[in-house]
Amino acid sequence: MANEGPPGRDILGTALRSTATASLLVVTYYLAPLDRPLTAGTVLLLVGALLLFAVFVAVTVRDILRSQHPKLRAIRALVVGVPLLVVVFAATYFTVAAQQPGAFSEALNRTDGLYFTVTVFATVGFGDITPVTELARVLVTVQMLVGVLTVGVVAKIVFGAVQTAESRRTERPVPPDMAASTREP
Repeated sequence: MANEGPPGRDILGTALRSTATASLLVVTYYLAPLDRPLTAGTVLLLVGALLLFAVFVAVTVRDILRSQHPKLRAIRALVVGVPLLVVVFAATYFTVAAQQPGAFSEALNRTDGLYFTVTVFATVGFGDITPVTELARVLVTVQMLVGVLTVGVVAKIVFGAVQTAESRRTERPVPPDMAASTREP
């Protein structure tokens, strides 16, 4: 009887690595020097971080397609990818709030930046913190679009890769003698 699911060791390893990576992202956010002025370089950092997320998704899809346990890879992608996006936008909001004190309805510290970012991603609406300036509203709009794309497109790609990998794994391999007989001389 074939082993249907991944061994417990693989599940534990995925859980530990994913949790450690997500935790490292949050710790890095709290320790990062985010006191930079708002310049074209700051915008390039945000764009670069979003490109990093796109590269992360592409590499993850490739890894899912090659994996013996594609579902675990997909879970890892979500556990790491979502905090990556949250930290990128939280850092952006914190930087904007520090450089433009009236950008939000109240001053933001790092925890407020995380809270606001999760509020936007979760689409629960604005309550105590709202974007006030044009820049803050543009950034929130970008985050909303990225959130919709993440849920819609990226999730579809990741789960499609899981289905493809699962179907490849369940296909029977061609026996070597049959493969040799189908080759042209």
